[in-house]
Amino acid sequence: MDFSFLSDYSYYFLTGTVNTVLIAFLTVIFGVVIGTLLALMKISSNGIFKFIASAYIEFIRGTPILVQALIFFYLIQIPDFKLFGLEMARFIPGVIALSINSGAYVAEIIRAGIQAVDRGQMEASRSLGFTSGQSMRYIIIPQAIKNILPALGNEFIVVIKESSILSVIGIVELMRSADIVKSAIYRPFEPLLVAAVIYFILTFTLSRVLGIAERRMHTGD
Repeated sequence: MDFSFLSDYSYYFLTGTVNTVLIAFLTVIFGVVIGTLLALMKISSNGIFKFIASAYIEFIRGTPILVQALIFFYLIQIPDFKLFGLEMARFIPGVIALSINSGAYVAEIIRAGIQAVDRGQMEASRSLGFTSGQSMRYIIIPQAIKNILPALGNEFIVVIKESSILSVIGIVELMRSADIVKSAIYRPFEPLLVAAVIYFILTFTLSRVLGIAERRMHTGD
């Protein structure tokens, strides 16, 4: 194996890594917003809301992320311009596709976290004069966060790896960068191995940080 190409092509891997982390970060943020809305709809007493949320979750979880990425890439047509070196005509549909996909999984995480809080908490808050919305906002969700955060961290790790799917629509994330280098040096194995190592470093580091944070959260239990 020959890794001498890294001296000339390290910029591609660095750019791809930064873009991968950026994509994952934005996806998790938007995914949490979508997932929270879906979770509240699914546990509501409104049958229409429950049906819409359930249908969304089942459809998104039941179709491949690759298909979803391609659908949104061809569906969302925006002017092609660059921002921080990223082609927005590819970047925006890619982030939207991942966010919509992640939202379906985050919805189940948040729903499970909310329902894990003792029902007596809602009853006690209502007896104190809180409305249902106030009880959920000030009493239930703050307690559910402890159950939700570790799973959200795991979702962040999953999204980092799933972002490689976006290479098919030309977004220069880590996998796309490896493909570019592979085509330039006519050696497929070494660039892919470098990409695999970087993915491992990202996910391993994040999992260790999440482990520390989780232990600190449960210190007072």
